[in-house]
Amino acid sequence: MTKFASKRNLELTVPTWVRRSIGKASEISTVQKIIKQRQIHTICEEGRCPNRGECYAQKTASFLLMGPVCTRACAFCQVDKGHAPMPLDPDEPRKVAESVQLLGLRYVVLTSVARDDLPDQGASWFVKTMEAIREDNPETQIEVLTADFWGGHSQEAGQRDRIATVVKAKPTCYNHNIETVRRLQGPVRRGAKYERSLQVLQIVKEIDASIPTKSGIMLGHGETEAEVIETMTDLRALECDRLTIGQYLRPSLEHLPVQKYWTPEEFEHLGAIAREIGFTHVRSGPLVRSSYHAGEES
Repeated sequence: MTKFASKRNLELTVPTWVRRSIGKASEISTVQKIIKQRQIHTICEEGRCPNRGECYAQKTASFLLMGPVCTRACAFCQVDKGHAPMPLDPDEPRKVAESVQLLGLRYVVLTSVARDDLPDQGASWFVKTMEAIREDNPETQIEVLTADFWGGHSQEAGQRDRIATVVKAKPTCYNHNIETVRRLQGPVRRGAKYERSLQVLQIVKEIDASIPTKSGIMLGHGETEAEVIETMTDLRALECDRLTIGQYLRPSLEHLPVQKYWTPEEFEHLGAIAREIGFTHVRSGPLVRSSYHAGEES
């Protein structure tokens, strides 16, 4: 019996507004062929994003750095978990840069699995990959979506140093997802904490206020509208510039069940509130993900 099998009978019917075609097969297969040939990964594929066909057509993709195995075990995430992730591929930055060039990407999102096993949690790997992309593709804009970089012997000081390493490389945007409201952080984001994630965004602005910051919230874990608004307010208090709000979709019976499917009208309502409280770029809808239409924000 799986961890959440007892809740099978409580599974909600998936509404029509979260069902979507994956896009043109030709566009998806072109990207898949290039990344598989180079043995690299995209979060679009690893996370089975419903928008990947659309994003590929718009010359945007999100690369998953440092392998497909995460050292954390968030209960919502499709990415594989394990305590023994693969060694870093020294050619990965070059392979990613080559893929960006072959695909003609104008906007790239670099994200990664959490690598708590590495001394700098992978911060320098983001920089190496950014440098490789810029060498071959100087016009391509690069957004980073990092973990919280928390861990090691000197946790708080280490976190700041790791974030500074990435910030000094001047990404187009620095993204770190809060994922859910304060009350639900424990069951949803194992190994992460609400205040720690807010701290990531605060540190980025303290180091370089000119870099836009971004965060994302998933709905459907049992949060209330008031809690979502509280989370948005907490993010804006740290001058977070951009926000994505999307529906959590259960990847498998091993993951947390969906507690509620928020309607398109409710997403529109929350998006309007987000704009009212000062976010400069807001994407709010059932199928919105962290990188959705990211290139249109710059």
